[in-house]
Amino acid sequence: MRFQAEAKNVNFIEAGKKVLRIERECLKQLERFINQEFTTACEMIFRCTGKVVVMGMGKSGHIGRKIAATLASTGTPAFFVHPGEASHGDLGMIGRNDIVIAISNSGESQEILTLIPVIKRLVIPLICMTGRAESSMARAAQVHLCIQVPFEACPLGLAPTSSTTATLVMGDALAVALLEARGFTQEDFALSHPGGALGRKLLLHVSDIMHAGEEVPCVLESASLRDALFEITRKKMGMTVIANASGEISGIFTDGDLRRVIDMNIDLQTTPIAQVMTPGGIRVAPQQLAVDALNLMQQKNITSLLVEEQGKLIGVVHLHDMLRAGVV
Repeated sequence: MRFQAEAKNVNFIEAGKKVLRIERECLKQLERFINQEFTTACEMIFRCTGKVVVMGMGKSGHIGRKIAATLASTGTPAFFVHPGEASHGDLGMIGRNDIVIAISNSGESQEILTLIPVIKRLVIPLICMTGRAESSMARAAQVHLCIQVPFEACPLGLAPTSSTTATLVMGDALAVALLEARGFTQEDFALSHPGGALGRKLLLHVSDIMHAGEEVPCVLESASLRDALFEITRKKMGMTVIANASGEISGIFTDGDLRRVIDMNIDLQTTPIAQVMTPGGIRVAPQQLAVDALNLMQQKNITSLLVEEQGKLIGVVHLHDMLRAGVV
């Protein structure tokens, strides 16, 4: 197939905006199909003790994969099965406790129609999304979700554009309605997205990223300022903790404190660190969420927090640790 080597005299911006206008109008009309059938579909899926199996061919298949992924990540176990592969063995992936959502704009996808008798024989509930209420798939379904649009955004009326957008939005409506019905929380979302930014923020605890043991810069109260400076240099965290012989935190000494004592003309060799340290120090518990510890750092305008358990030092968490862990 050959295409023109040069573009026609087309205003690309206007052409793009026209697509947006058409699809917005189509979505406005889609709202009338959020009706009792939609409620029934949500109730069926909510009561399902198995998984939601989504099917679709071509562009409907691409949208179906997205719908299955959205359902799965928002508390409704779901996966996609290609109808063609289902006819050659993958139908065995569907169990009797599952529900099938079949998608086809025309409602006449032969690959799906071939599977419907088997789905019915297994007594598996069938929800169909089509653009034609009188289609074969719509008539065969227990619940029909209409995704009809008046026209495609494609000027030829051929490429699935408005229709696939409508299908995707109907899938989002199902997923979000079910999310609300299940009381799905941010923490639940994070559990299914441990590799994402939200997962890291909601699942990481201070104990997961803190420095512990020999990595912790720490000197005794009896140490000299000189000893403390050596410890700061060795551990490369810009600070050191000062603790008593029992491991209880007495205070903290930072690079900023060093600039202050230099102006005081203090003898580095003989001055006890306990004399120039900042008593106390800002502390967190190891089980505290890393994101809460980060917020505390920002509130106090500091770069390190002391981690304590039952009053004793067990670690230090630095802003750099937050950066490495992706909490920031």
